[in-house]
Amino acid sequence: MPKTDFSSIPSVDSILQSPLANDLINTAGRELAVRSIRQSIDQIREKMTSGHSLPDTDTIIQQAENLVREWLKPSLVPVINASGIILHTNLGRAPLSEETIIAMRSVSWSYNNLEFDLYTGRRGKRSVHAEEILQKLTGAESALVVNNNAAAVLLTLSALAKSKKVVIPNSQLVEIGGGFRVPDVMRQSGAKLVAVGTTNRIHLSDYVQALEDGASLVLNAHSSNFKIIGFTTEPKLEEITAAAHSFSVPFVYDIGSGAMIDTSLFGLSHEPTVVEAMAAGADIICFSGDKLLGGPQAGIIIGKKDLLDKIKRHPLARAVRADKTCLAGITATLTHYLKGEALVAIPIWRMISLDQDTIYQRAHKWQRSIGQGEIIKGTSMVGGGSLPGDTLPTYLLALRIKKADKFLSALRSLPIPTIGRIENDQILFDPRTVLPNQEEIFVQNLNEVLHKKI
Repeated sequence: MPKTDFSSIPSVDSILQSPLANDLINTAGRELAVRSIRQSIDQIREKMTSGHSLPDTDTIIQQAENLVREWLKPSLVPVINASGIILHTNLGRAPLSEETIIAMRSVSWSYNNLEFDLYTGRRGKRSVHAEEILQKLTGAESALVVNNNAAAVLLTLSALAKSKKVVIPNSQLVEIGGGFRVPDVMRQSGAKLVAVGTTNRIHLSDYVQALEDGASLVLNAHSSNFKIIGFTTEPKLEEITAAAHSFSVPFVYDIGSGAMIDTSLFGLSHEPTVVEAMAAGADIICFSGDKLLGGPQAGIIIGKKDLLDKIKRHPLARAVRADKTCLAGITATLTHYLKGEALVAIPIWRMISLDQDTIYQRAHKWQRSIGQGEIIKGTSMVGGGSLPGDTLPTYLLALRIKKADKFLSALRSLPIPTIGRIENDQILFDPRTVLPNQEEIFVQNLNEVLHKKI
């Protein structure tokens, strides 16, 4: 087989002299332009060994531009969530309120007083920025914000129970997502796991026995992403806290979702709220910022000051601390609750409380805009490890498309991808989870894909 002659391939320097290369350099910078041209030449060499002819210089530059475009394209992009899952874990959970976004942006574009006391002119503590509003909202003596709830639980156990026995019911030894399991978190903290009761039944006497055997902390993790039904028993929260306190042992409650509003008001199961956990006597409460609280990703720890002081001083606290944008965003989100405007200001609560007539009218508008489809009754889900199995009634735009998977794939490939779902051989789109400022783009996306031959 004759050896391929590569001598006719132009050099990188000669290609850079081409007038068309100026646009590439201006777009990508010289270093990236050179790298993309070199990679294009490498690809051309491989093709030439298979019998392909040498392309002209303009084509080589075009290939380099395509490479640069691919390299510079962000992997994390906004999407339109028409799936009907409000807290979609894979789609970033809670979208943020306008005020929250403004607050996070305002501390990002300039310097800020993250760890600077403006009153004294000396070094300050970042923990103060969200602590005061958490105290006002919950009545807690102290508070700390970290980067997520798994970190909040890990830090709490590390600070309060390293090398000590921690009581937890067998029913709560769960996997909380992404392969993270409560027993693993406890072991990582150095705590000694004491599992009591059975999967479906636990009695107050189980806790008391473990406390009599020298347990130093009681932990409860709310079952926010699963349900055990049927032959079940568990003591009331107030009874558990009273038992722990009778042995001078702290009770830590991981309520997970961070609900500040009674979900039963909207026809959902009751999710324990932060204030209820405080009223039950929990000493430390851990919860997420980006679930039913509706803010940015964060883990929030509230409770007794003497215990929070130990948690704040622990070396791990620095490793999991929240940054300036998180603190600004959490504070802004909490302000909506303080002002009594959460249902209208926080996107997930607007979605949860959305009335059926509004949902139907939006679906009908979509149907008119694309000129096809059927409006059917369906259900939305809260999702995000909250209220497992609970649904909300909704109206859906249903399309019957022969190649449904390819249709949804085409929607996902658009500049602002659109996510729907398939049920009973129909493609469904739920108005409840499409943000109002994305509605026009959503309809444009549908029309664009509908008019393509898939």
